[in-house]
Amino acid sequence: MLDVQGAERNRPAKSLRERADEFPSIAPWAHGDDAGFDARDASAFPEIDCVRDLLPPDLIAAAEARARAIGVGADRVLIASGALTEEIFVRSLAPDLGLRFETLENVGRARCPLNDERLIESVAAGILPLTMDDEIALVVAPRDVRHLMAAMQSNPALAQRFRLTTAERLNKFAFNYGNATLGERAARALHVRWPKLSAAPPRWRANLRFGGVTALVALLALTLAPVATRLLFELALAGVFLAWMALRLAGVFAALPRRDAFPPLHDDELPIYTIISALYREAPSIRALLESFERFDYPREKLNILLVTEEDDAETLAAIAAYRGSLTIETIVAPPIGPRTKPKALNATLPFVRGTFTVVFDAEDRPEPDQLRRALHAFRDAGEDLACVQAHLSIDNTADSWLTGIFTAEYAGQFDVFLPGIAALRLPLPLGGSSNHFRTETLRAVGGWDSYNVTEDADLGMRLARFGYRAGMIDSTTFEEAPARFWPWLRQRTRWFKGWMQTVNLRGFCSLSSPLLAFNAAEQRPSQRHRNNWRMRPCGKPPHERQRPSAQPSASFSAPSPKMNAPTTSKTQDMPQTKRIML
Repeated sequence: MLDVQGAERNRPAKSLRERADEFPSIAPWAHGDDAGFDARDASAFPEIDCVRDLLPPDLIAAAEARARAIGVGADRVLIASGALTEEIFVRSLAPDLGLRFETLENVGRARCPLNDERLIESVAAGILPLTMDDEIALVVAPRDVRHLMAAMQSNPALAQRFRLTTAERLNKFAFNYGNATLGERAARALHVRWPKLSAAPPRWRANLRFGGVTALVALLALTLAPVATRLLFELALAGVFLAWMALRLAGVFAALPRRDAFPPLHDDELPIYTIISALYREAPSIRALLESFERFDYPREKLNILLVTEEDDAETLAAIAAYRGSLTIETIVAPPIGPRTKPKALNATLPFVRGTFTVVFDAEDRPEPDQLRRALHAFRDAGEDLACVQAHLSIDNTADSWLTGIFTAEYAGQFDVFLPGIAALRLPLPLGGSSNHFRTETLRAVGGWDSYNVTEDADLGMRLARFGYRAGMIDSTTFEEAPARFWPWLRQRTRWFKGWMQTVNLRGFCSLSSPLLAFNAAEQRPSQRHRNNWRMRPCGKPPHERQRPSAQPSASFSAPSPKMNAPTTSKTQDMPQTKRIML
């Protein structure tokens, strides 16, 4: 059923594009499928003319009403509601526009003039150049049909080179031929860009040298002055303990946020929001996880849900395929390259993230329905240096064992008292492993997650602070399960301590020794192109007044450029420009 009543608002409708004057030509996902759609346009929706004969008139009318209310195309509403599939829609749209539908089933890699890096970026943007009949054709998975129709009307010659396909077929092509490059990017992008900020091997050599020198100095000191050495060691331990206790007390007594009512955001003002969940052997949790996503107070047409798993996890893949709910799910199989870790799997999704904001959930998470809107409210009211907000985490299986009871008390102190206080003091925030909401542009700019750090959440929180950004807390809770047995608890704690030692090693022995040791001080700051794309009112200082030790976004995580860097051939030189065309 199409929920039209919940989307109607008692006020003049407003176009999302009134708040964004510039956007990348072939990267519409950064701003949503509704790019260019004006909700004030009460005329018929031409993008669904091709399927009007396939669906009942009342269903068409309901889809148009909802599309007008939430500011998207009516085709997005019909597909999200399950009234028709993307395959049926695009196959119907192609002949209606006088175009061919391209299955990509018998198309070889040599037909695409782009290298693997650009292939992934181009497919993530919904467009693939192929050589067909000695010409360059653009195979497009249409995301904004109105822009596509307008482009064809304004440039008939350009229209002759278009072919249509589905996003699923386009992604399959990219995974078949660019999987190795995608895996290499996911595993080593941060290490290649900033080796000092990654826990990738061979860091053990430097650690071994440092440990050996430290041990020799300590042995020599104990031999020459045993009493003084023991006293200094005890004072150092006491100083660390007292400093940690002081930090805890500061967090406790800092001002805590209250759960005040916040002004509602109208549905046509909401941006595309990406939800990522990295899954491995989580088949029993899939249904409950997706049902919790269905309960979000957010238009499902503006949700970009990415589930990533491993290729040998057939049970989880089958559970995802068996889902028959109201959400549109995209499944990504992490390439079998590099470490098999959660952060590497998350990095594999980054090129395909199309939301202005991105949140990460675990398989056992049950977020509150208003969490996405509360995160947007926090980003709207804060300055642009707020790169991430963390939701509260709470244990919901407290009664399972004494271990889960202790876990509940620990999480209550950590997420309900300590971290909100640290955030109020604007100190670096060690993020939890779930319910982290990011500005997608900033997440890409700082390199994504470290595939070799087993507590990638805490590491990313420290790295954001290192680049001059900050993280905050929102007053929304995600409920999750804690290990009820000793050995799973021990394995989890061991991994946490290992990751914290990795993070302390990176930040302590490298970063603190020199503020610019980990990267070249001459590198530019993150691009400000899209920093103001979604905000309800001016906030923070203008970009040119900001000063932060930042860096240009890594090429491994950058959004596709308006001009595709194809190899220099006569064919690619004839490729039509895609500037200002939202496909």
